[in-house]
Amino acid sequence: MRMLRTRPVVSRRTLLRGLLGGAVVSVGLPPLEAFLDAHGERYLPDAWAAGGDDGFPRRFGLFYWGNGMLPDRWTPKGEGKGDAWALSDQLAPLLPLKSKISVVTGTRLGIPNAVPHYAGAAGILTGRPVIVQGQDETFGGPSIDQVMAAKLGELTRFLSLEMAVEGHGLSYNGPNSQNPVEKSPFAVFERLFGVGFTLPGETPIVDPSLGLRRSILDAVGEDAQRLGTLVGSADKQRLDAHLESIRSLEKRLAKLEDDPPDLAACALPTQPEMAYPHIEGRPQLVLRNKVMAELAAMALACDQTRVVSQWLTHPVSNVLFQGASAGHHQLTHDEPGAQPEVHAITVQCVEMLRDFLLALDKVQEGAGTLLDHMVVLGCSEVSLGKTHSLEEMPIVLAGSCGGKLQTDLHYRSQGGENTSKVLLSLTRACGLDLPAFGAEGGEVKDGLSAIEA
Repeated sequence: MRMLRTRPVVSRRTLLRGLLGGAVVSVGLPPLEAFLDAHGERYLPDAWAAGGDDGFPRRFGLFYWGNGMLPDRWTPKGEGKGDAWALSDQLAPLLPLKSKISVVTGTRLGIPNAVPHYAGAAGILTGRPVIVQGQDETFGGPSIDQVMAAKLGELTRFLSLEMAVEGHGLSYNGPNSQNPVEKSPFAVFERLFGVGFTLPGETPIVDPSLGLRRSILDAVGEDAQRLGTLVGSADKQRLDAHLESIRSLEKRLAKLEDDPPDLAACALPTQPEMAYPHIEGRPQLVLRNKVMAELAAMALACDQTRVVSQWLTHPVSNVLFQGASAGHHQLTHDEPGAQPEVHAITVQCVEMLRDFLLALDKVQEGAGTLLDHMVVLGCSEVSLGKTHSLEEMPIVLAGSCGGKLQTDLHYRSQGGENTSKVLLSLTRACGLDLPAFGAEGGEVKDGLSAIEA
């Protein structure tokens, strides 16, 4: 007969209960170890079946494309600031924004290249090794956009915004917790600027249920405290995190009752088309990217969110780019010689990064622009796609994050510094007081001082 744990049984059906306005209210629980028996199995057969300094906020953007670049055509000429460096062939489309970008080259990922492409994606976005689970893989921690969102998204209507121009995204809250991306520009518009959106100067339409929902935790506080004495330390952490996530949600719900922020740049964007069908088997990448960039810019300008991720393509994407004779990933491995078609595709990816940045930079905020008050990380999961190399990682930074970061800079690491140092610097520029970033070989405790202002 199976022996059960001796501590009090906490069923998945357990709810935190309390009184609010004379009525009983309840809050469900996250999966806890206390739901399991000594063998890590369920107590009940269906135990898991239920249910800025200048006055403008700092924001973070991620622009990602799959399959890397060609290092010898990517690396800028010269090093330093201003006239000391010049854009390379593949970075040439960024010339209109040169004064507002920085390029970091020569860094490497400090994690094992255990799974081609996916290990690099996990490494550059989390600073952690990929976790292999049988035939599946998952990130070992939250991706950089969600690290940022945990702080920057505390008081906005949406914690973060994830959009995919083509394919899927890689935004993770943690292991086995991947955020879905929105692929339809029309659906993005409806979500951001449909019901619940209020322009500055307009009177918000308040849902009478919001006050009740926002106060539920207050009513169940005593029950939560009691439950905390019945579970182990790991469960206590999960319980605290669960309650904090609900509290965060309630804060965002409360934003719907507030007058909209007085942001002069906030305006209702043009409503997108219902669909953008492929033309002769090729997706309309350029148009879809521009439309989503405009939506992202207004989402930030209207303070609907302060964290956006735009996933142009994903690792191993075989999408047909304009002018290409085959899919992108296939060409990175099969095209011989100097790979002119791969080069042309990389230039197209950088052109679409430029379009994304220009959409941000044309939004005026005070004496600067939206781009000046944020930082955008442009990256891919490998450098040379043919070899899946995790050295010479492609890093483009745009925006000074309110003067916290250098611009018009090419920094080349001579010693193959860990790419995670860049990400730690970005978190600190955005106001996160993190002692370190990443884990194992990807962990760093010092940022990249050369890019910090």
